[in-house]
Amino acid sequence: MMQKYQLTLKDKQIVWGTAVDIESLIGKYSGDSIRQGVNTALDWNLPAGIYRAKEVVVELDKLLEAMLVQLGEPVKGDPTVLLDSLQANLAISGRVSALPLGPLALEDKAGAELTAQAVRIGEQLVSWAREINAQKRVLAQYGPETLGAMEFRSHCYGHALIPEAIAQAFGPTGGPRVMQLYNEYLHQFVLLRDALLPFANWEQVPFEVKEYTEFKGLRFLEPAREVFLTQLLGKKLTHKSIVQYAQSVVSSGLSTAGYGFQYHLGTVLPAGLGEAAGTAARYLLKWHPVHTIRTEETQALAAVAFDYEYADYYAAPRSEAGAGTPGSKDTLPIPGEHYDQPSVARLLPNTEDDRTTLRFSLEMEGREFTVDLGQLFRGHRFLYRPQGNGNAEAAIVKRTLISLHQVVDIFSFAGLVTNTDGIHFIPTGGNELVVWALLGKLYPENVVLLDKGDQEELEAAYVSGKGFGTQFLVL
Repeated sequence: MMQKYQLTLKDKQIVWGTAVDIESLIGKYSGDSIRQGVNTALDWNLPAGIYRAKEVVVELDKLLEAMLVQLGEPVKGDPTVLLDSLQANLAISGRVSALPLGPLALEDKAGAELTAQAVRIGEQLVSWAREINAQKRVLAQYGPETLGAMEFRSHCYGHALIPEAIAQAFGPTGGPRVMQLYNEYLHQFVLLRDALLPFANWEQVPFEVKEYTEFKGLRFLEPAREVFLTQLLGKKLTHKSIVQYAQSVVSSGLSTAGYGFQYHLGTVLPAGLGEAAGTAARYLLKWHPVHTIRTEETQALAAVAFDYEYADYYAAPRSEAGAGTPGSKDTLPIPGEHYDQPSVARLLPNTEDDRTTLRFSLEMEGREFTVDLGQLFRGHRFLYRPQGNGNAEAAIVKRTLISLHQVVDIFSFAGLVTNTDGIHFIPTGGNELVVWALLGKLYPENVVLLDKGDQEELEAAYVSGKGFGTQFLVL
Protein backbone atom coordinates (compact mmCIF):
# COMPACT_ATOMS: atom_id res chain seq x y z
CA MET A 1 0.00 0.00 0.00
CA MET A 2 1.35 3.41 -0.97
CA GLN A 3 2.07 5.64 2.02
CA LYS A 4 0.47 9.08 2.36
CA TYR A 5 2.81 12.03 2.77
CA GLN A 6 2.48 13.74 6.14
CA LEU A 7 3.63 17.25 7.00
CA THR A 8 3.80 18.19 10.68
CA LEU A 9 2.73 21.64 11.88
CA LYS A 10 3.43 21.82 15.61
CA ASP A 11 1.06 19.14 16.98
CA LYS A 12 -1.07 19.05 13.80
CA GLN A 13 -0.69 17.23 10.49
CA ILE A 14 -1.31 18.00 6.82
CA VAL A 15 -1.74 14.84 4.79
CA TRP A 16 -1.92 14.22 1.04
CA GLY A 17 -0.65 12.34 -2.00
CA THR A 18 1.88 9.52 -2.10
CA ALA A 19 5.28 9.83 -0.40
CA VAL A 20 8.27 9.20 -2.68
CA ASP A 21 11.79 7.98 -1.96
CA ILE A 22 14.22 10.42 -3.55
CA GLU A 23 17.37 9.16 -1.82
CA SER A 24 17.55 6.10 -4.07
CA LEU A 25 17.76 8.34 -7.15
CA ILE A 26 20.51 10.70 -6.01
CA GLY A 27 24.08 10.05 -7.13
CA LYS A 28 23.34 7.59 -9.94
CA TYR A 29 25.03 9.24 -12.89
CA SER A 30 25.57 8.21 -16.49
CA GLY A 31 29.31 8.78 -16.40
CA ASP A 32 32.17 10.76 -14.89
CA SER A 33 32.35 14.55 -14.80
CA ILE A 34 35.98 14.33 -15.95
CA ARG A 35 36.03 12.95 -19.49
CA GLN A 36 37.96 13.08 -22.72
CA GLY A 37 37.69 16.43 -24.46
CA VAL A 38 39.00 17.69 -27.76
CA ASN A 39 42.46 16.57 -28.82
CA THR A 40 44.29 15.19 -25.77
CA ALA A 41 42.87 17.54 -23.14
CA LEU A 42 40.45 16.40 -20.47
CA ASP A 43 37.07 18.13 -20.19
CA TRP A 44 34.57 18.58 -17.35
CA ASN A 45 30.79 18.37 -17.44
CA LEU A 46 28.08 17.22 -15.05
CA PRO A 47 27.00 13.73 -16.09
CA ALA A 48 23.28 13.23 -16.60
CA GLY A 49 21.42 12.35 -13.40
CA ILE A 50 19.50 13.60 -10.37
CA TYR A 51 21.33 16.11 -8.18
CA ARG A 52 20.87 18.17 -5.09
CA ALA A 53 23.02 21.19 -4.29
CA LYS A 54 25.75 19.37 -2.37
CA GLU A 55 26.20 16.76 -5.11
CA VAL A 56 26.93 19.57 -7.58
CA VAL A 57 29.49 21.07 -5.17
CA VAL A 58 31.22 17.68 -4.99
CA GLU A 59 31.55 17.58 -8.77
CA LEU A 60 32.76 21.18 -8.92
CA ASP A 61 35.58 20.35 -6.52
CA LYS A 62 37.23 18.53 -9.41
CA LEU A 63 37.70 21.86 -11.18
CA LEU A 64 39.19 23.43 -8.06
CA GLU A 65 41.58 20.56 -7.48
CA ALA A 66 42.67 20.65 -11.14
CA MET A 67 43.50 24.36 -10.73
CA LEU A 68 45.53 23.69 -7.59
CA VAL A 69 47.53 20.97 -9.34
CA GLN A 70 48.21 23.18 -12.35
CA LEU A 71 49.23 26.15 -10.18
CA GLY A 72 51.74 23.93 -8.39
CA GLU A 73 54.34 25.96 -6.52
CA PRO A 74 53.98 28.21 -4.60
CA VAL A 75 50.26 27.40 -4.03
CA LYS A 76 51.04 23.84 -2.88
CA GLY A 77 47.41 22.75 -3.03
CA ASP A 78 46.14 25.53 -0.74
CA PRO A 79 42.67 26.62 -1.96
CA THR A 80 42.24 29.52 0.49
CA VAL A 81 42.63 32.40 -1.95
CA LEU A 82 40.51 30.83 -4.68
CA LEU A 83 37.75 29.98 -2.21
CA ASP A 84 37.87 33.46 -0.67
CA SER A 85 37.25 34.88 -4.14
CA LEU A 86 34.36 32.45 -4.60
CA GLN A 87 32.90 33.71 -1.32
CA ALA A 88 33.21 37.31 -2.54
CA ASN A 89 31.47 36.38 -5.82
CA LEU A 90 28.55 34.79 -3.97
CA ALA A 91 28.18 37.72 -1.57
CA ILE A 92 25.32 40.16 -2.27
CA SER A 93 27.54 43.24 -2.01
CA GLY A 94 31.09 44.22 -2.79
CA ARG A 95 33.11 44.91 -5.92
CA VAL A 96 33.18 41.34 -7.22
CA SER A 97 29.63 40.29 -6.27
CA ALA A 98 27.88 38.43 -9.10
CA LEU A 99 24.47 39.44 -7.72
CA PRO A 100 24.76 42.79 -5.89
CA LEU A 101 21.41 42.77 -4.14
CA GLY A 102 22.68 44.43 -0.98
CA PRO A 103 22.97 48.04 -2.20
CA LEU A 104 19.55 47.88 -3.82
CA ALA A 105 17.85 47.87 -0.40
CA LEU A 106 14.88 46.02 -1.85
CA GLU A 107 11.69 47.13 -0.17
CA ASP A 108 9.20 44.72 -1.72
CA LYS A 109 8.50 41.58 0.29
CA ALA A 110 9.49 39.15 -2.46
CA GLY A 111 12.81 40.91 -2.99
CA ALA A 112 13.53 41.00 0.74
CA GLU A 113 12.94 37.26 1.10
CA LEU A 114 15.11 36.42 -1.91
CA THR A 115 17.91 38.73 -0.72
CA ALA A 116 18.09 36.92 2.61
CA GLN A 117 17.88 33.62 0.75
CA ALA A 118 20.85 34.54 -1.45
CA VAL A 119 22.96 35.18 1.66
CA ARG A 120 22.02 31.86 3.27
CA ILE A 121 22.67 29.80 0.16
CA GLY A 122 25.93 31.51 -0.75
CA GLU A 123 27.40 31.05 2.72
CA GLN A 124 26.50 27.36 2.84
CA LEU A 125 27.82 26.62 -0.66
CA VAL A 126 31.19 28.15 0.22
CA SER A 127 31.26 26.21 3.49
CA TRP A 128 30.65 22.98 1.59
CA ALA A 129 33.29 23.87 -0.98
CA ARG A 130 35.90 24.37 1.76
CA GLU A 131 34.87 21.20 3.58
CA ILE A 132 34.89 19.00 0.47
CA ASN A 133 38.22 20.27 -0.87
CA ALA A 134 39.88 19.77 2.52
CA GLN A 135 39.28 16.02 2.11
CA LYS A 136 41.40 15.91 -1.10
CA ARG A 137 39.44 12.93 -2.43
CA VAL A 138 39.68 14.18 -6.01
CA LEU A 139 43.48 14.24 -5.95
CA ALA A 140 43.57 10.77 -4.43
CA GLN A 141 41.12 9.42 -7.03
CA TYR A 142 42.57 10.89 -10.22
CA GLY A 143 46.15 11.79 -9.40
CA PRO A 144 48.09 14.92 -10.42
CA GLU A 145 48.77 13.75 -13.99
CA THR A 146 45.08 13.48 -14.90
CA LEU A 147 44.11 16.73 -13.18
CA GLY A 148 47.04 18.49 -14.80
CA ALA A 149 45.69 17.57 -18.24
CA MET A 150 42.32 19.24 -17.77
CA GLU A 151 41.76 22.12 -20.16
CA PHE A 152 38.72 23.67 -21.84
CA ARG A 153 37.20 26.91 -23.02
CA SER A 154 34.85 28.54 -20.52
CA HIS A 155 32.35 30.63 -22.47
CA CYS A 156 31.29 33.33 -20.06
CA TYR A 157 31.22 37.09 -19.61
CA GLY A 158 33.84 36.62 -16.91
CA HIS A 159 33.63 36.98 -13.14
CA ALA A 160 35.61 39.57 -11.22
CA LEU A 161 38.20 38.30 -8.73
CA ILE A 162 39.63 39.63 -5.51
CA PRO A 163 43.21 40.98 -5.98
CA GLU A 164 44.84 37.97 -4.31
CA ALA A 165 43.05 35.59 -6.69
CA ILE A 166 44.07 37.66 -9.70
CA ALA A 167 47.69 37.49 -8.59
CA GLN A 168 47.45 33.74 -8.14
CA ALA A 169 45.52 32.89 -11.30
CA PHE A 170 47.78 35.00 -13.50
CA GLY A 171 50.98 34.42 -11.53
CA PRO A 172 54.10 32.57 -12.66
CA THR A 173 52.34 29.18 -12.77
CA GLY A 174 48.92 30.48 -13.75
CA GLY A 175 47.67 32.01 -16.96
CA PRO A 176 44.75 31.64 -19.39
CA ARG A 177 44.49 27.88 -18.97
CA VAL A 178 43.99 28.08 -15.19
CA MET A 179 41.80 31.15 -15.56
CA GLN A 180 39.42 29.26 -17.86
CA LEU A 181 39.02 26.54 -15.23
CA TYR A 182 38.47 29.11 -12.50
CA ASN A 183 35.97 31.09 -14.53
CA GLU A 184 33.89 27.96 -15.11
CA TYR A 185 34.16 27.03 -11.44
CA LEU A 186 32.86 30.44 -10.34
CA HIS A 187 30.14 30.55 -12.98
CA GLN A 188 28.75 27.13 -12.08
CA PHE A 189 28.54 28.16 -8.41
CA VAL A 190 26.72 31.37 -9.33
CA LEU A 191 24.27 29.40 -11.46
CA LEU A 192 23.73 26.91 -8.61
CA ARG A 193 23.10 29.65 -6.05
CA ASP A 194 20.71 31.54 -8.30
CA ALA A 195 18.84 28.38 -9.32
CA LEU A 196 18.00 27.61 -5.70
CA LEU A 197 16.81 31.10 -4.70
CA PRO A 198 13.08 30.24 -4.90
CA PHE A 199 13.29 27.27 -2.50
CA ALA A 200 13.17 27.68 1.28
CA ASN A 201 14.49 24.11 1.71
CA TRP A 202 16.98 24.52 -1.13
CA GLU A 203 19.44 21.91 0.23
CA GLN A 204 16.82 19.18 -0.25
CA VAL A 205 15.54 20.05 -3.73
CA PRO A 206 16.30 17.34 -6.33
CA PHE A 207 16.68 18.46 -9.93
CA GLU A 208 17.56 16.69 -13.13
CA VAL A 209 20.64 17.53 -15.18
CA LYS A 210 20.86 16.41 -18.77
CA GLU A 211 23.92 16.56 -20.97
CA TYR A 212 23.63 19.03 -23.81
CA THR A 213 26.04 19.62 -26.65
CA GLU A 214 25.63 23.39 -26.30
CA PHE A 215 25.53 23.68 -22.47
CA LYS A 216 28.08 22.69 -19.84
CA GLY A 217 26.97 21.71 -16.33
CA LEU A 218 24.20 24.03 -15.15
CA ARG A 219 24.46 26.41 -18.10
CA PHE A 220 21.13 25.13 -19.43
CA LEU A 221 19.60 27.34 -16.72
CA GLU A 222 21.04 30.57 -18.12
CA PRO A 223 18.04 31.69 -20.25
CA ALA A 224 15.52 31.29 -17.39
CA ARG A 225 17.98 32.85 -14.93
CA GLU A 226 18.39 35.93 -17.10
CA VAL A 227 14.64 36.53 -17.18
CA PHE A 228 14.29 35.94 -13.45
CA LEU A 229 17.12 38.27 -12.44
CA THR A 230 15.79 40.99 -14.73
CA GLN A 231 12.51 40.84 -12.83
CA LEU A 232 14.23 40.67 -9.43
CA LEU A 233 16.61 43.57 -10.02
CA GLY A 234 13.86 45.58 -11.72
CA LYS A 235 11.59 45.08 -8.67
CA LYS A 236 8.92 43.54 -10.89
CA LEU A 237 8.98 40.11 -9.29
CA THR A 238 5.64 38.36 -8.69
CA HIS A 239 4.80 35.09 -7.03
CA LYS A 240 3.94 33.66 -10.43
CA SER A 241 7.32 34.60 -11.88
CA ILE A 242 9.06 32.86 -8.96
CA VAL A 243 7.02 29.71 -9.66
CA GLN A 244 7.86 29.91 -13.38
CA TYR A 245 11.56 30.13 -12.60
CA ALA A 246 11.37 27.22 -10.15
CA GLN A 247 9.67 25.11 -12.82
CA SER A 248 12.58 25.77 -15.18
CA VAL A 249 15.19 24.96 -12.53
CA VAL A 250 13.80 21.47 -11.86
CA SER A 251 13.14 20.80 -15.57
CA SER A 252 9.41 20.30 -15.03
CA GLY A 253 8.56 20.77 -18.70
CA LEU A 254 5.64 23.02 -17.74
CA SER A 255 4.95 26.08 -19.89
CA THR A 256 2.20 27.56 -17.69
CA ALA A 257 2.38 28.46 -14.01
CA GLY A 258 -0.05 28.66 -11.12
CA TYR A 259 0.88 28.97 -7.45
CA GLY A 260 2.70 25.62 -7.28
CA PHE A 261 3.34 22.50 -9.31
CA GLN A 262 4.15 18.83 -9.41
CA TYR A 263 7.08 17.37 -11.35
CA HIS A 264 8.46 13.87 -11.54
CA LEU A 265 10.61 14.30 -8.41
CA GLY A 266 7.99 15.76 -6.09
CA THR A 267 5.66 18.68 -5.42
CA VAL A 268 6.53 22.35 -4.98
CA LEU A 269 4.17 24.63 -3.04
CA PRO A 270 4.51 27.99 -1.27
CA ALA A 271 6.81 27.65 1.72
CA GLY A 272 4.16 28.62 4.27
CA LEU A 273 2.54 25.19 4.22
CA GLY A 274 3.57 23.43 7.41
CA GLU A 275 4.79 26.65 9.07
CA ALA A 276 3.20 29.13 11.48
CA ALA A 277 1.27 31.66 9.39
CA GLY A 278 2.53 34.66 11.34
CA THR A 279 6.21 34.04 10.58
CA ALA A 280 6.17 31.95 7.38
CA ALA A 281 7.77 33.19 4.16
CA ARG A 282 5.21 34.60 1.75
CA TYR A 283 6.97 34.27 -1.60
CA LEU A 284 9.48 31.44 -1.26
CA LEU A 285 8.57 27.90 -2.28
CA LYS A 286 9.18 24.53 -0.67
CA TRP A 287 9.81 21.14 -2.22
CA HIS A 288 7.98 18.12 -0.81
CA PRO A 289 8.82 14.45 -1.52
CA VAL A 290 5.28 13.62 -2.58
CA HIS A 291 3.35 12.85 -5.75
CA THR A 292 0.15 14.84 -5.38
CA ILE A 293 -1.54 13.72 -8.61
CA ARG A 294 -1.26 10.23 -10.04
CA THR A 295 -3.28 8.52 -12.75
CA GLU A 296 -4.36 5.31 -11.07
CA GLU A 297 -5.05 3.41 -14.28
CA THR A 298 -1.52 3.70 -15.65
CA GLN A 299 0.41 4.82 -12.58
CA ALA A 300 1.76 7.52 -14.85
CA LEU A 301 3.09 10.66 -13.27
CA ALA A 302 2.63 13.93 -15.09
CA ALA A 303 3.92 17.44 -14.51
CA VAL A 304 0.97 19.49 -13.26
CA ALA A 305 0.55 23.20 -12.54
CA PHE A 306 -1.79 23.97 -9.64
CA ASP A 307 -4.31 26.68 -10.52
CA TYR A 308 -6.26 29.05 -8.33
CA GLU A 309 -9.97 28.28 -8.17
CA TYR A 310 -10.48 31.93 -9.10
CA ALA A 311 -7.77 33.48 -11.24
CA ASP A 312 -9.01 36.91 -10.09
CA TYR A 313 -10.08 36.87 -6.45
CA TYR A 314 -11.85 40.20 -6.97
CA ALA A 315 -14.38 38.40 -9.19
CA ALA A 316 -14.91 35.49 -6.77
CA PRO A 317 -18.36 35.07 -5.16
CA ARG A 318 -18.63 36.75 -1.74
CA SER A 319 -20.81 36.45 1.34
CA GLU A 320 -21.21 38.93 4.16
CA ALA A 321 -20.37 37.67 7.63
CA GLY A 322 -23.12 39.78 9.17
CA ALA A 323 -23.19 41.30 12.62
CA GLY A 324 -22.01 38.24 14.53
CA THR A 325 -22.10 38.70 18.31
CA PRO A 326 -21.91 42.40 19.19
CA GLY A 327 -19.01 43.24 21.45
CA SER A 328 -16.42 45.77 22.45
CA LYS A 329 -12.73 45.78 23.14
CA ASP A 330 -13.61 44.77 26.72
CA THR A 331 -15.49 41.61 25.68
CA LEU A 332 -12.92 40.00 23.39
CA PRO A 333 -11.91 36.34 23.78
CA ILE A 334 -9.40 35.71 26.55
CA PRO A 335 -5.88 35.35 25.10
CA GLY A 336 -4.39 31.92 25.63
CA GLU A 337 -7.60 29.91 25.20
CA HIS A 338 -6.91 26.87 23.01
CA TYR A 339 -8.70 23.89 21.58
CA ASP A 340 -7.26 20.85 19.85
CA GLN A 341 -9.65 20.22 16.98
CA PRO A 342 -9.13 19.86 14.14
CA SER A 343 -5.78 18.07 14.32
CA VAL A 344 -5.50 16.97 10.66
CA ALA A 345 -5.95 18.77 7.36
CA ARG A 346 -6.03 17.06 3.97
CA LEU A 347 -5.17 18.33 0.52
CA LEU A 348 -7.73 17.10 -2.00
CA PRO A 349 -6.93 17.32 -5.73
CA ASN A 350 -9.61 18.26 -8.24
CA THR A 351 -8.77 17.79 -11.92
CA GLU A 352 -11.34 18.94 -14.41
CA ASP A 353 -11.60 21.10 -17.53
CA ASP A 354 -7.86 20.68 -18.21
CA ARG A 355 -6.90 22.39 -14.96
CA THR A 356 -5.99 21.17 -11.48
CA THR A 357 -6.93 22.78 -8.18
CA LEU A 358 -6.25 21.65 -4.63
CA ARG A 359 -8.59 21.95 -1.65
CA PHE A 360 -7.52 22.36 1.98
CA SER A 361 -9.96 20.26 3.97
CA LEU A 362 -10.80 20.31 7.71
CA GLU A 363 -13.38 18.50 9.83
CA MET A 364 -15.01 20.57 12.57
CA GLU A 365 -18.06 19.78 14.68
CA GLY A 366 -18.86 16.78 12.51
CA ARG A 367 -18.75 18.74 9.25
CA GLU A 368 -16.16 18.98 6.49
CA PHE A 369 -15.07 22.43 5.34
CA THR A 370 -12.77 23.11 2.40
CA VAL A 371 -11.06 26.16 0.96
CA ASP A 372 -9.04 26.58 -2.22
CA LEU A 373 -5.36 26.03 -1.41
CA GLY A 374 -4.30 28.70 -3.88
CA GLN A 375 -6.58 31.25 -2.25
CA LEU A 376 -5.16 30.23 1.13
CA PHE A 377 -1.65 31.17 -0.02
CA ARG A 378 -2.94 34.31 -1.70
CA GLY A 379 -4.58 35.34 1.57
CA HIS A 380 -1.28 34.75 3.36
CA ARG A 381 0.62 36.99 0.94
CA PHE A 382 -1.90 39.78 1.44
CA LEU A 383 -2.02 39.37 5.23
CA TYR A 384 -1.32 42.30 7.58
CA ARG A 385 0.40 42.16 10.95
CA PRO A 386 -0.25 44.54 13.89
CA GLN A 387 1.79 47.70 13.34
CA GLY A 388 0.51 50.61 15.40
CA ASN A 389 0.96 54.26 14.55
CA GLY A 390 -0.21 55.86 17.78
CA ASN A 391 -3.70 56.63 16.48
CA ALA A 392 -5.62 53.68 17.88
CA GLU A 393 -8.32 55.76 19.58
CA ALA A 394 -9.15 57.56 16.33
CA ALA A 395 -9.49 54.19 14.61
CA ILE A 396 -11.91 52.95 17.27
CA VAL A 397 -14.05 56.02 16.78
CA LYS A 398 -14.23 55.41 13.05
CA ARG A 399 -15.05 51.72 13.53
CA THR A 400 -17.74 51.74 16.17
CA LEU A 401 -19.08 48.26 15.41
CA ILE A 402 -17.05 45.41 16.93
CA SER A 403 -18.27 41.84 16.38
CA LEU A 404 -17.22 38.34 17.39
CA HIS A 405 -17.59 35.42 14.97
CA GLN A 406 -17.24 31.67 15.37
CA VAL A 407 -14.91 29.88 12.96
CA VAL A 408 -17.58 27.37 11.93
CA ASP A 409 -19.96 30.18 11.04
CA ILE A 410 -17.34 31.80 8.79
CA PHE A 411 -16.60 28.49 7.05
CA SER A 412 -20.30 27.89 6.46
CA PHE A 413 -20.68 30.85 4.10
CA ALA A 414 -20.40 30.42 0.34
CA GLY A 415 -17.50 32.02 -1.51
CA LEU A 416 -15.12 34.45 0.18
CA VAL A 417 -16.29 36.15 3.35
CA THR A 418 -16.33 39.91 3.77
CA ASN A 419 -18.53 42.59 5.37
CA THR A 420 -19.68 46.14 4.80
CA ASP A 421 -18.04 47.77 7.83
CA GLY A 422 -16.82 47.26 11.39
CA ILE A 423 -14.13 45.26 13.15
CA HIS A 424 -14.67 41.51 13.18
CA PHE A 425 -12.81 39.19 15.55
CA ILE A 426 -12.43 35.50 14.76
CA PRO A 427 -10.78 33.45 17.54
CA THR A 428 -9.04 30.27 16.37
CA GLY A 429 -7.94 28.91 19.75
CA GLY A 430 -4.36 28.97 18.54
CA ASN A 431 -5.01 26.20 15.97
CA GLU A 432 -2.68 26.86 13.02
CA LEU A 433 -4.73 24.69 10.66
CA VAL A 434 -7.76 26.88 11.33
CA VAL A 435 -5.71 30.05 10.88
CA TRP A 436 -4.52 28.90 7.45
CA ALA A 437 -8.01 27.85 6.38
CA LEU A 438 -9.38 31.26 7.39
CA LEU A 439 -6.77 32.94 5.17
CA GLY A 440 -8.30 31.03 2.28
CA LYS A 441 -11.85 31.94 3.27
CA LEU A 442 -11.69 35.64 4.12
CA TYR A 443 -11.65 38.17 1.30
CA PRO A 444 -7.96 39.19 1.30
CA GLU A 445 -8.33 42.93 1.69
CA ASN A 446 -7.96 43.95 5.33
CA VAL A 447 -7.13 40.83 7.35
CA VAL A 448 -4.81 41.21 10.36
CA LEU A 449 -3.29 38.20 12.14
CA LEU A 450 -2.70 38.59 15.90
CA ASP A 451 -0.21 36.70 18.06
CA LYS A 452 -1.40 37.28 21.63
CA GLY A 453 -4.55 39.38 21.55
CA ASP A 454 -3.42 41.51 24.48
CA GLN A 455 -4.41 45.17 24.73
CA GLU A 456 -1.17 46.50 23.29
CA GLU A 457 -1.35 44.25 20.22
CA LEU A 458 -5.03 44.99 19.70
CA GLU A 459 -4.47 48.72 19.71
CA ALA A 460 -1.76 48.28 17.11
CA ALA A 461 -4.04 46.03 15.06
CA TYR A 462 -6.87 48.55 14.96
CA VAL A 463 -4.73 50.91 12.89
CA SER A 464 -3.03 48.22 10.81
CA GLY A 465 -3.95 47.24 7.29
CA LYS A 466 -5.57 49.85 5.08
CA GLY A 467 -6.65 51.99 8.03
CA PHE A 468 -10.24 52.16 6.82
CA GLY A 469 -13.12 49.90 5.86
CA THR A 470 -14.04 46.46 7.16
CA GLN A 471 -11.33 44.78 9.19
CA PHE A 472 -11.03 41.12 10.16
CA LEU A 473 -8.79 40.27 13.11
CA VAL A 474 -7.77 36.61 13.34
CA LEU A 475 -6.80 35.84 16.91
